[in-house]
Amino acid sequence: MRYLQPGLRLAASACMTLGLLSATSQIAQSQSVMTKLKAYTGAFQVGGQYATIPALGAAGPASTVMDGSMYVNYIIPYNVTHPYPIILIHGGVGTGQAFLSTPDGRTGWGQYFANQGFAVYIPDQPARGRSIYQQPLDGAVSSNTVLSMEQRFTATQDFDLWPQAHLHTQWPGTGLQGDPVFDAFMRGTNGSIPGTTEENLNTMDGAALIDKIGPAIVLGRSQSGVYPFHYADVRPGQVKAMIDIEGAAPAFNCYTCQTYNGVPSTLTPLWGVTGTPITYSPAITDPSQLVRVPATGPNNPNLATCWLQGAPVHTLPNLKGIPTMVMVSQSSFAAQTEQCMHEYLTQAGVKNDFVRLQNKGFYGNGHLMNVEKNSDEIAQFLIDWLGVHGL
Repeated sequence: MRYLQPGLRLAASACMTLGLLSATSQIAQSQSVMTKLKAYTGAFQVGGQYATIPALGAAGPASTVMDGSMYVNYIIPYNVTHPYPIILIHGGVGTGQAFLSTPDGRTGWGQYFANQGFAVYIPDQPARGRSIYQQPLDGAVSSNTVLSMEQRFTATQDFDLWPQAHLHTQWPGTGLQGDPVFDAFMRGTNGSIPGTTEENLNTMDGAALIDKIGPAIVLGRSQSGVYPFHYADVRPGQVKAMIDIEGAAPAFNCYTCQTYNGVPSTLTPLWGVTGTPITYSPAITDPSQLVRVPATGPNNPNLATCWLQGAPVHTLPNLKGIPTMVMVSQSSFAAQTEQCMHEYLTQAGVKNDFVRLQNKGFYGNGHLMNVEKNSDEIAQFLIDWLGVHGL
């Protein structure tokens, strides 16, 4: 087993053991952001293409820019004990910093996974953070208001906008403007570019990253939750596990869902699990070729209505056979919808483990569980799950 660090090929430790990890694995002690790491750290860029911005000047070098490349941090421990690296992709309101530190001053999942023997790669999504952004080509960047962050992520219990919102207890602070932890969180927020452009750039750069580092585990959360599927689709056989944490799910009629307008072909994600093309069998060339029907089942006022495929059902061949987890927290708005991703993948031939955190003993988490008070424990749960699959 091997992976590639830029300029350095490292082999996993000869004493590496695979198989089932104990459910009672020792949780590594929470650490400050100043924790000393026995690891190689650094960064590189992948992907991108030359493009022309006419307003910059005449055709040729005077108007040619680089666009769409992706900045990637890496943390590679001196003693790698897992066969494949893990790629941690941030969500729609942040950058890779979300996996490097928490707003209350603890280390992030990047260091945690590295300290447990994983090589870790943490991108800044294209046109975000330290990745190149060309406004004329990439489009306008959205803004994150204080109120929207408080309502959706940090203080949902104070607004109670969906059935599970009042259960939120794990944010480290009040979650409101003026609280030092919230203010630190807001300093790290970052807008995103229009969805189709962003998804296309992430798919291309994901392929370039896999080409550079070799086979990998891919974890996405929130806006990036569907990117593990894209990486696996464009690089078949190279993604060894897919973890979708509260990614966009095929659902309608809930607080954060689109209102169903009676036109099935408009339901999102347009391609079932993604907003842009993904490989189906039998093949399709347009998402309108997916027959969409509301799921039938027990009527639960706390859950959204899922939509599934009607006959003929198309499968997702490039995703089959890959260990897959769909995870959702107890109090997030996604608690209404994420079961729909589980059901859709299952119908499309992609076996997956659907995890509600409260069923695993993690209570009170919201959408940003990777920076909440029990973030280390959740990271260890993910490591244990990977261990069950020999990863």
